[in-house]
Amino acid sequence: MHAARGLGSFAVGDYVVFAAMLLVSAAIGIYYALAGGGQQTSQDFLMGGRSLSALPVALSLTASFMSAVTVLATPAEVYRFGAIFSIFAVTYLLVVLITAEVFLPVFYKLGITSTYEYLELRFNRYIRLCGTVLFIVQTILYTGIVIYAPALALNQVTGFDLWGAVVATGVVCTFYCTMGGLKAVIWTDVFQIGIMVAGFASVIIQSSVIQGGFNTILNDAYEGKRLNFWNFNPNPLQRHTFWTIVIGGTFTWTSIYGVNQSQVQRYISCKSRFHAKMSLYINLVGLWVILICSVFCGLALYSRYHDCDPWTSKKVSALDQLMPYLVLDILQDYPGLPGLFVACAYSGTLSTVSSSINALAAVTVEDLVKPRFRSLSERTLSWISQGTSVLFGVLCIGMAALASLMGALLQAALSIFGMIGGPLLGLFALGILVPFANPIGAFVGLMAGFAISLWVGIGAQLYPPLPERTLPLSLETYGCNSTYNGTNLMTTTEMPFSTSAFQIYSPERTPLMDNWYSLSYLYFSTLGTLVTIFVGIIVSLPTVILKGAH
Repeated sequence: MHAARGLGSFAVGDYVVFAAMLLVSAAIGIYYALAGGGQQTSQDFLMGGRSLSALPVALSLTASFMSAVTVLATPAEVYRFGAIFSIFAVTYLLVVLITAEVFLPVFYKLGITSTYEYLELRFNRYIRLCGTVLFIVQTILYTGIVIYAPALALNQVTGFDLWGAVVATGVVCTFYCTMGGLKAVIWTDVFQIGIMVAGFASVIIQSSVIQGGFNTILNDAYEGKRLNFWNFNPNPLQRHTFWTIVIGGTFTWTSIYGVNQSQVQRYISCKSRFHAKMSLYINLVGLWVILICSVFCGLALYSRYHDCDPWTSKKVSALDQLMPYLVLDILQDYPGLPGLFVACAYSGTLSTVSSSINALAAVTVEDLVKPRFRSLSERTLSWISQGTSVLFGVLCIGMAALASLMGALLQAALSIFGMIGGPLLGLFALGILVPFANPIGAFVGLMAGFAISLWVGIGAQLYPPLPERTLPLSLETYGCNSTYNGTNLMTTTEMPFSTSAFQIYSPERTPLMDNWYSLSYLYFSTLGTLVTIFVGIIVSLPTVILKGAH
């Protein structure tokens, strides 16, 4: 039985811990703005002068994609759907191998600042422009979600001020990106990943103390059917199976690691190709550690609430709020620790947002400004880079306000990556792997891939897949203390799980919805990539054959 007292809310100590985290991040920005004569050239600002070594870059790569979405949504995902999520460990391995052996050598050898420069070298200026524009749209959308997501979840559980948090995050990020450039981004990431691990560790240690050791947690999880690692169902409509995670996940994450500017910019800024490869492989270990932490937090959540689910009994209004709820539940006697956890979630956000802002600035300067205005001095370019950083920071905060109108987070975030990242990955793969692909084929392929993945992605948002596709596991409320909330005890174990505000409740489901729109969200990207490559090859073939005929 759980104690019949309400949970604590934020105390002074917690705000102090949180503010300290923001201040240290800002201080790193100021340090790199002044150290070594500041940011003289746009190359310094955007690439850290290509002088970085493997370890900080590796930690930075890990931090950027372990956003607050990971800290809050992965444990909730494990709580709701089981530990099959940990199969992503295999996915990360494949992704790092593909990135290090296929994409990195090409980009590093060319010595480019923007990944989309490659598209111009390989195809032409217009294809490069398509790539750049898609990237800018995708990144601003995603960054909005990343800023807003944790603010909302934390606000509803801890009473932490919502827009205060959103604006503070945005402003601090914009500040240190503008002041310190890529070096500041990378070193703040290193600091923030430290905080994230500390936040996770405090939750894991304290929950295992309260629940009576790791064994209890694993036993509870086993009895609740949460340890469902072996699901080899090949059906592409099941949300998470071994195959959707390994195949779909690999495409989704390769589009992030292999060709996404925010990541590529990091490993290209290493001092040698060896350091660049090392940074990817060290980062793999980091990804695994964070994955294990977040999956274990999910199991701890289940162990703590296996007989009284806070979501069904209406104590939290969304799955993303389970983690903060657990933190206040088990850490409320330790002043400052809930603050550490919030700092942990926010470090995830800051690191992701800062890398996005820096990447957006790089892409804008390299792809949109430099080709148009050739005569600008390096000093001017450095100023322009800083100006665009501010601009994109403001845009991302604006996007966060828009994100407040959207639904469930992890899915929304990954769907955006899948819908836009997939076709872009296809475009690069076409250039690198298919020697005879030409600009027309590339363009038609990109558009086709984009059209199809948008069609599926938007369809899936409008008509979410049925529970038998997503396979949510049962949640129980029989152990809830009825004095705790006598008014609204619910007896159901299933709740309608809505993914977006734009749902259309259609009484009859058509085959189109049950098959096409129910595709696992991890396959959006796979679909986009394969369609792009396939169409690109087919459209490029006639020109090859004609050339051969001459």
